[in-house]
Amino acid sequence: MTGLTTLLEVGGPVAALGGGAAYARAKHPGVYWSTVGLPLSTARLLGSYSSVMEACGLTVAPSRLRVLAVKATTRREVRPVPPRRGIIRPTSTGLRLRLRLAPGQEPADVAASAERLRHAWGVHAVYVSMVKPGVVELRLVGFDVLRRVRMPRKLASGLLKVPVALREDATPFVRDYRAIPHQLTLGATLSGKSMYLRHLVAGLASQPVALVGIDCKRGVELSPFAARLSALATDPEQAAELLPVLIQEMEERYELIKARQGLAPGTPDEEITSDVWGLPEDERPVPIVLFVDEVAELFLVATRKDEERRDEMVTQLIRLAQLGRAAGIYLEVCGQRFGAELGKGATMLRAQLTGRVCHRVNDEASAKMALGDIAPEAVSAACAIAPESPGLAVAGNSSGGWSRIRTPYLSLGDAAEVCRESAHLVPDLPALKPFRPDVPVRPVEYPAPAVQPRPVTD
Repeated sequence: MTGLTTLLEVGGPVAALGGGAAYARAKHPGVYWSTVGLPLSTARLLGSYSSVMEACGLTVAPSRLRVLAVKATTRREVRPVPPRRGIIRPTSTGLRLRLRLAPGQEPADVAASAERLRHAWGVHAVYVSMVKPGVVELRLVGFDVLRRVRMPRKLASGLLKVPVALREDATPFVRDYRAIPHQLTLGATLSGKSMYLRHLVAGLASQPVALVGIDCKRGVELSPFAARLSALATDPEQAAELLPVLIQEMEERYELIKARQGLAPGTPDEEITSDVWGLPEDERPVPIVLFVDEVAELFLVATRKDEERRDEMVTQLIRLAQLGRAAGIYLEVCGQRFGAELGKGATMLRAQLTGRVCHRVNDEASAKMALGDIAPEAVSAACAIAPESPGLAVAGNSSGGWSRIRTPYLSLGDAAEVCRESAHLVPDLPALKPFRPDVPVRPVEYPAPAVQPRPVTD
């Protein structure tokens, strides 16, 4: 009986701790990592660092001075030298440490061994980035951060910067229109493309920018944000009227830039500019972000008259993509399908869209159209996105880099409320006033009276 009591006293808490750890690992991986995974992975790293580096081929032969010093002071064997390890910095999602590479090593050597390091130290993934010549940073991620997205508390902020998703290495994916002025976003139905667009609109709503929308799904995607939009076209006919106005606005801004360039000969160099960002703040026109949803609808035609209108709209979009950046006009082109078969100008328009985000698509051709020309190896990653993972996407740019991202959930009501609260920030652009959408008046809800009326009785 005494043995059974002892077993219950010792085994009960152990079983409870084990069951709690298993539950936390499945349902709350962040809590499990902070309490169990972080100490275990740190202990593995510290205890096996030298042997793991040697097994991965990341060591070099010791210098002659080191060999002589070891032989003179001890009798132990002289082992190869691993990269010098910096301080281990724990985070809420993993570990970070810097390595100083030995002579003859390069960051690609460490990146090639990332999968081996992941298994050796018991983490979800290992990512390698170069800090400066000779120094790389290892970012160890303890769990799958894209399974349940939680954005970091500290996010990059600034004009035309929107933290819209989380990367697979636990860093935020920031949509920076100053760095990448135009972008193509593709995604099938229920892939999360609308959620991505929703985050962009909600993030830009609180900034001093003009938001313009072309939503050829009769406005069902962008109409909830009407309070913050400066202009909205809900069909190709309205888009054909709106695009020439934007072209005229762009040309007027170029005239303003050219007038600024015609300054006196003694003007300081810093006052001479080639875009609107070099103008004085009191003369700088407000930036314009154009959202085009279901871009394929602008290419589809049924009659010859529609074909002429289509060619004109596509030409205007290409002009905005080619010349709009310097005028402070940026494009966010979205659609379910995008390919060369849409018609003349599709490939030329895509070439001007530097940023690429591809959610789950219905065919490989769309993934190739989005990512094939900048990161061919990312096409297979985009085609492997499962329908059970809405919001998961592959983001790439013209530099050839790509990564998996996932957008956190944001309800349509919350995004629309943000736009309503920031409706006073809609800039005054006279050319766009005819296209300003009607904002529905919200019914006023009066509070119930404190004293309920009683019927008059005889």
